[in-house]
Amino acid sequence: MEVLVLEIEDPGCFWVTMKGCGPYIVNEIEYKNLNAEMNQFYDKSNKDVDEVKPPMVEEGQICVVFSEELKGWCRAVIKSIMYCTDHYQTECFLVDYAKYIFVKSKDIRVALEAFMQIPYRAKKCRLYRTKPVTLRIDFCEDTAKIVPAKRWDSAATRYFQNLLKATTQMKAKLCAVEDNTFDVFLYVTIKDEKVCVNDDLVSKNFARFEEANENTGSSADCQENQTSLNVESLPVKTVNPALAFRPVLFQEKVSTDLETDSAFSSSFLEETYQRSSTDLNENTVPSFQNLSEARNFVFLSNKIEPSSLLETAPLFDDLKKELTRKQFLGPNFTESYCWPPVARGCDVVAISYQGNDPFLYIPPVLTFLQSGSCYKALPNRNGPLALILCPGWKKAQLVFELLKTYERCSRQLHPMLIILGQNKEEARSVKIRGCEVIVTTPYSLLRLFEHHSLLFCRLCHLVLDEIEVLFSDATKQVFTILDCYKKAIITEEWEYSPHQIIAVGTRWNKHIAQLIKEFMNDPYIVITAMEEASIYGNVQQVVRPCTNSERTDVLLKILDFTHDNLQKVLVFTNSVNEAEMVHKALKSNSIFSLKIHKESKFNFKYILEQWTKKYSSGIHVVLVLTDDCMQSLGITDATCVIHFGFPSPRIFGQRLHSMSDNFCKVIKDSSVDQEYTKARSVILLTENSACHALGILRYLQRAEAEIPPELHDFTSKMLEDEEDKKFSRPLCAYLKTFGICKNRTVCPDRHQINLQIDVPQNIPDKIIQTPGCVTILPLHIVNATNYFGRIVDKQKDQYTTLAEEINEYFKKPSNKISVKNVEKLAFYGLCEKTLFHRVQVIEISPKEDENLFFNVKIQYIDEGRTSQVQSYQLLHLPARFQCLPPQAVEFVVCRVKPVDNEMEWNPKVTHYIHHKIKGKLHEAKIVHTLGNTAWVDPMVRVTRLSDLKMSVNEYNVRSEILSTGLGTDNPDHITQLQKLCRHMKVLDHAKNLDPLSIKEDTAGPENASNPQNLSIQENSTENCNSSKITFGNHPCDGVPQTKEAEDSTLYQRKCFYPEIKWFQNEETVTVKVKIASLADCKCEFSKEKVVFSACSGDKLYLADMELHQYILAEESTCVTKDKEAIIVLAKEKKGAWCKLLKNKNPHVSFDFEHWEDFEDKSPFPVGTKKLYCTAAVTEELVHSSEDSGTESDE
Repeated sequence: MEVLVLEIEDPGCFWVTMKGCGPYIVNEIEYKNLNAEMNQFYDKSNKDVDEVKPPMVEEGQICVVFSEELKGWCRAVIKSIMYCTDHYQTECFLVDYAKYIFVKSKDIRVALEAFMQIPYRAKKCRLYRTKPVTLRIDFCEDTAKIVPAKRWDSAATRYFQNLLKATTQMKAKLCAVEDNTFDVFLYVTIKDEKVCVNDDLVSKNFARFEEANENTGSSADCQENQTSLNVESLPVKTVNPALAFRPVLFQEKVSTDLETDSAFSSSFLEETYQRSSTDLNENTVPSFQNLSEARNFVFLSNKIEPSSLLETAPLFDDLKKELTRKQFLGPNFTESYCWPPVARGCDVVAISYQGNDPFLYIPPVLTFLQSGSCYKALPNRNGPLALILCPGWKKAQLVFELLKTYERCSRQLHPMLIILGQNKEEARSVKIRGCEVIVTTPYSLLRLFEHHSLLFCRLCHLVLDEIEVLFSDATKQVFTILDCYKKAIITEEWEYSPHQIIAVGTRWNKHIAQLIKEFMNDPYIVITAMEEASIYGNVQQVVRPCTNSERTDVLLKILDFTHDNLQKVLVFTNSVNEAEMVHKALKSNSIFSLKIHKESKFNFKYILEQWTKKYSSGIHVVLVLTDDCMQSLGITDATCVIHFGFPSPRIFGQRLHSMSDNFCKVIKDSSVDQEYTKARSVILLTENSACHALGILRYLQRAEAEIPPELHDFTSKMLEDEEDKKFSRPLCAYLKTFGICKNRTVCPDRHQINLQIDVPQNIPDKIIQTPGCVTILPLHIVNATNYFGRIVDKQKDQYTTLAEEINEYFKKPSNKISVKNVEKLAFYGLCEKTLFHRVQVIEISPKEDENLFFNVKIQYIDEGRTSQVQSYQLLHLPARFQCLPPQAVEFVVCRVKPVDNEMEWNPKVTHYIHHKIKGKLHEAKIVHTLGNTAWVDPMVRVTRLSDLKMSVNEYNVRSEILSTGLGTDNPDHITQLQKLCRHMKVLDHAKNLDPLSIKEDTAGPENASNPQNLSIQENSTENCNSSKITFGNHPCDGVPQTKEAEDSTLYQRKCFYPEIKWFQNEETVTVKVKIASLADCKCEFSKEKVVFSACSGDKLYLADMELHQYILAEESTCVTKDKEAIIVLAKEKKGAWCKLLKNKNPHVSFDFEHWEDFEDKSPFPVGTKKLYCTAAVTEELVHSSEDSGTESDE
């Protein structure tokens, strides 16, 4: 891997950061985004310092500190603490910059988990098996000799530092990871000569090689620590260097075992020679390479000389100095090709995996803006020289902060961030005097343009950031802006002024072709993502569905063609066996073909000679190969690629690169002309192609290829399976807030109803019992429409009484008993300032042996917010204070969403609503409930005027959001949620049953007589309704049973869980369902589930049983009698079940009448059988007794 040195102590201790791309390398963009997010969060949280300040600090603690040198917040580890009179100072190690700094206590903050997800940027390294030496002089014998040393000599360290300073490129080969330190072979390039630093230090007598038998531990330890140096076995496969440097608190268990070898067949010096000859002479003989170490590819429309070093980059000197001070690594591969044409003022389109990084254009654009003489011909008016269009406010804010950071070293550009809503007055009041760079979104710019008609009169540089998102979300708006820009630069005064369009992104979009043809002037097209380059290059994509056994026949039909031109065909396989099989099949059908794989006897030189020979027209050359041969062969002139083995998306791009010489550089029209298609890609789709089918489908859709129905069916089934895997996850926050999630396929959360989770749990009865208005108290504001708080009973609020009792109890010092053994999910007391709260532990950090206390993540169960505290702060909470269920409920304000297709609320709106509603009582109507979430519409602040004996509405929260101009109507919000409820399996099953009596429950006349209720109904333009299906006391929301149910009526239907008893023998399980006057019985069997339903009078009984083990559904039966149903389940595997259901249920118990029968026939030994089964039965009985308060049909 390529590395950059951050700090050097000596050859046995230095810090590096990894460059480039790879499976365990974090992109530099992620670190930039992390720094921006941390600065934004901790700068804003200065107002509430107590919330983010650690209660105590100790050595080894992970935290976030403010660095005066770097002018920002950084992740750090506390190394030492020095106490002063009124404060303390800490020595901290910045884990992303490898710097030691001193920080005052006021500049230390708690490290949030969200900021600790990616590994530390600085990796500690040492030279592998390279140990220090020193010169020992014996004055008695008058001799001097080099001997092993414990510390590195200062001369060795100085030589090591000078060696690394003189290098132009540095690479490291990882050999081992021990105590969070990388053992590496370090290679440097000096004056075009590659040097192994380990070898160089030894040859200069600065170091010695540690022999394999020098380990001081036991022989077993030696064997464990020795590492095979076989070049072909890459230790990176088994060592995850990124996870090795994850923050300790959030570290996952990672296997760090390396390939071990008990003995070395040759000496270490011989191995060193072999290593040098293979690693340093890469160009002599091609070798097999791991695909994760793939070299970079680039597709260019015009020749560009890349600038790979910061020293030679086309940037002005002050900017280079600032970048160096900020530890900038130098231009990455894509930047090295983008910066030169951008800095010259040319039009540029860049598509890359790093295409969302603003650094692709910010440094060269800032450089061009320094030359003021270029803009002298422009009219002397107010207006920006550069305009940066971002897809949303969040990206615009990131770009603006980067501009402000690097504008300090340039002339004053006065950049502005402009995010406008639908408030016209706000757009009219914007002043752009003196501003030369504007960062905004397409919608905001057009709103601004309505009131500032001269906005484009001086515009020279138009940047389109994340072009594929702009064109997919705001196509019309972007082309309107491009038309305005095109009209503005037609005038004569623009003849001697620059005009430049820059478009960067991660994917090709069909509208980019129109952008290039109509608005750009001979642009430089830089594409480093090969699959995207193939779309631009008009590669014909063909999908051939077939079974796995038919692939060879389909391949032969594809190759059975005649063509006027020479055809060079690559057949890619996924294994050596596949390659041999395909080659044999082609040979037996008289098709001349070559083959190459890692076990092939032919060398690369022979294959390349055959491939590059001159053949006559109409001939086709076929080469069968595996993916690991691609890079070594370096073929780029293939005319057809056949994917015999289904590719992953990344490998797919590398395969397509084999045809890059035949990519068409003519922008195609909407109607594809076959004469432009020189290259063809054929994918064989089989039943085993599930793994990467979804990624390939998306790619084919963007390539506008013909997609067979089989692939659609295949991927739709995959998506369903993926959603089923998320069934235990929380319901998607976007789905709850807006009724829709744009990124379902990548979203980690659930998008369907889960009956067990979404039945209201720990929700006060007010939500269930009150169909009219309730009083709510928002306490924790998540965003503009999501809050956590309580439902307040104005007559007698149980929580108010409880809170008073808790605070009175803890006033006595003797009652403040610290908890010694903290348990997850347990309830405790916590003192915050002068108040005491009930909290629940939701996460416990790993406790270090030397530390007495540790961090725990807690949730305030009556407010909904979360926090991190020290374990000693938790107090014992008596049982009487735990009786009242948690009061925190999540509230969602309905029918409003952010403007401009945004999926997150602008902080302006959230901040405004936060100060407006927090801690104030509101009247609200609950229109829907799922789990612990209640949707309200409307939510109104009502003030009682006691003197006039009347109430007035101060504001409606939804109206307040709309008044900011940054929110808009969302009429389908509740409708979308109700559609989800229709997919509940229980509801689907209930539809098949006879309709039961439906009880209509309307808001009583007392609600209509209240003036605030009348006001609320007037403010609500749409009253959304919901139906509830109730299990005992617990209802779950459904949907209206008729389309006409659009008034305020609330439908309710009650389902009861029947009493169930079970027993078993070796082959079957017998389940008895007891229901009086049984009728309309239905029973559905599947491999892991049984759904039973029946009616008794006007009651519906429903048992959705998820079984502990698998059954044979086709052999299972159900027989009904007058008062019970007997279900016999055939076990898939013979043997005893310790329980019937996966999850405990208070209505299910073991049938003791059959206990003796089971005991006699059980295959278990008598001694263990009773203990095992009795424990299972007892467990069910205890659980049943604990839940005995549940409503039953009795």
